[in-house]
Amino acid sequence: MSPRSQSTDTAPEAAAGLVTPDTAGQAELPADIADLSYEAARDQLVEVVRRLESGQGGLEESIALWERGEMLALRCQQWLDGARERLEDAVSARREAEQEDS
Repeated sequence: MSPRSQSTDTAPEAAAGLVTPDTAGQAELPADIADLSYEAARDQLVEVVRRLESGQGGLEESIALWERGEMLALRCQQWLDGARERLEDAVSARREAEQEDS
């Protein structure tokens, strides 16, 4: 099942230990954002940008949207950093295995 086909906005892959976003040294995120999958955070970020670009909100709403957008962008970056680390680890392990076989 792909993350896009899941009906929730949380990240069960992370709970199962299958995907681990890199959160070391990152700012503390509110639970509602920290629990989002990459796809859910990205989709919410797109919506925040759309609302900001519409210019229809007041100053307070725009500031709140901007702040939420920053946190959503950080969450997306955490997922991408974690994915990059996993890929680098997999490539490294493969190279080591190939060297041992040689």
